Amino acid sequence: MKGRVLVVAGSDSGGGAGIQADIKTITALAGYAATAITALTAQDTQRVHAVVGVDPDFIRTQIRVVAADIGADCVKTGMLHSAAVVEAVFEELGEALPGVPVVVDPVLAAKGGAALLESEALATLRDVALPRAAVLTPNVPEAEALTGFAIGNFDDMARAADALLALGPAAVLLKGGHLPGATVRDLLVTARGKKIFEAPRIDTKHTHGTGCTLASAIATGIAQGMMLEDAVARAHAYVQAAIRSAPGLGKGHGPLDHAHTVKP
Repeated sequence: MKGRVLVVAGSDSGGGAGIQADIKTITALAGYAATAITALTAQDTQRVHAVVGVDPDFIRTQIRVVAADIGADCVKTGMLHSAAVVEAVFEELGEALPGVPVVVDPVLAAKGGAALLESEALATLRDVALPRAAVLTPNVPEAEALTGFAIGNFDDMARAADALLALGPAAVLLKGGHLPGATVRDLLVTARGKKIFEAPRIDTKHTHGTGCTLASAIATGIAQGMMLEDAVARAHAYVQAAIRSAPGLGKGHGPLDHAHTVKP
């Protein structure tokens, strides 16, 4: 079966982001999801209430046994929590799944602002994860943290994307949803050039898990053998539709409608 995605990320008890969003997305796009859970969070649509990290050696074991038995056509990483986890994950991926493309979503904080990566782990993420990435998918605040650049407009986005590409990933998809304006523009940058993906801004607070969802959708496309631009285009369209049909759950930033592709 082509389309096996191993997701290495944290769990969201509210079901809108993290491992839960990843599994829903991959399944809705006809892929197969396996997981290595890096952290447990107690969270809802309003905030992250508590985080419990998983021992790095156990994370490595999860990766190793899935790789040996099921295998993977693509890996997606999300919340990695600490420097020790970043190092363990990418060392194990190099040993257990050499050559398998990795989509790196550099998760730094939850939608409500709670930190999901320890501050001292940022340099490790930059130095260890980015050179291994087939695609890096930061939002504007994550790109600012990784580059040290202030991003206030699309030109700043382009400069930051180029700087991120220079750190080693094969491609960077810098997401522009945090910038103001009626149109949201995401910028894909590779050594071959740049491509813009744009859509009208949807007026809603129900956007919890959009980053996890987009990265997993891209990983599914790559795992299924799609060309990168095609995988990004399908993922972009999938997320837009999932936002438009969000169920409106919770008192804060609610989840998307991940199952919109499989409804009758």
